[in-house]
Formats: sequence, structure tokens, C-alpha cells
Amino acid sequence: MSDDTPHDDTPHGDNTQDDMPAETHLGAGVVNASFAGTGALLAVAVAGVLDPDAFGGLTAVVSGVLFAIGIVAFLWGYANGVVRSREEKITLGGLFFLSHTAPKVVRFRLRGALVVQIVIATVAASVRPYTAVAFAVLAPMLGLGLLALWGARYGTFFPRDEEDG
Repeated sequence: MSDDTPHDDTPHGDNTQDDMPAETHLGAGVVNASFAGTGALLAVAVAGVLDPDAFGGLTAVVSGVLFAIGIVAFLWGYANGVVRSREEKITLGGLFFLSHTAPKVVRFRLRGALVVQIVIATVAASVRPYTAVAFAVLAPMLGLGLLALWGARYGTFFPRDEEDG
């Protein structure tokens, strides 16, 4: 770092996008995918709770698909984080929960989608515990995986120092 470059305690670009409309942020597709998965989970969970015999299987299948997508996104994000860790100081909180690495609106939306997924899955499984609807508890892996993917692809982290090796 040169002497004329100011040094602060935040990663480069951490809050530079906070004043931008949410649709113009990097990774808007990841945020939209999280919202789409949350909507799909809500639809099948409500249907499954209302009529578990007719829609319980659909709830289980959709939850399983969301879980599988979440696992792939999580592993993809983890792999990208490992690659980026060669040149940047990747933190677990920053990578998996966007702590100090994403604009506020992105953090709020992705964390909010995860919380809503957890609430939907918990309520559905609690109301219909011994049916296929209980498989809804698998679906929040989507939110966690997309958080990791966004953090790995678009998160801002401190650069590694020479002595970090």
C-alpha cells in the first residue's frame, strides 16, 4: 500500500454501494434466487399444511430440491472462498453471513430470506410433524448456501499482507 493511500478499518468497497438502489447491486441474481426459493417454499408449505395428503409429497420434493440447490451453492461459495483466501483475508462471518463484507441492503435481504425460510419450515414441520411436510426443514439450506455464494463471489475482504504468507 502506498503512503498516499488512506487506510481505514473497513474492507475496500464495504459500504460503497449502500446508497445504490437494491436492483443495481452486484449479485442481484443471487438475492432474487433466494427470494424465489422462499416464495416456492411458502407456497408448498402452506399447501402441505392445509392438505398434507394431497400436497405433502410436493412439499417434500420442493424442499429436497431447495436443499440440493443450497448444498451446491454452499460448496461453490466455499470453493470460491478458498481460492480468494490466497490473496484476501477471508473470514467465516464475512463469507457465510456477509458480516462487514456486503452492502446493508444485500445483507438484510439475504439474511431476511434465510430467517423467513427457517420460520416457514419450522412452522410447517411443527404443524404436520409426522407427514412429508416435515421435510420442509431441509429447505433453509438454500438461504445459507446463497449467502455463502454471494459472499464468495461479491464480498469485499481485506487484502492479505506479505507476512500473512
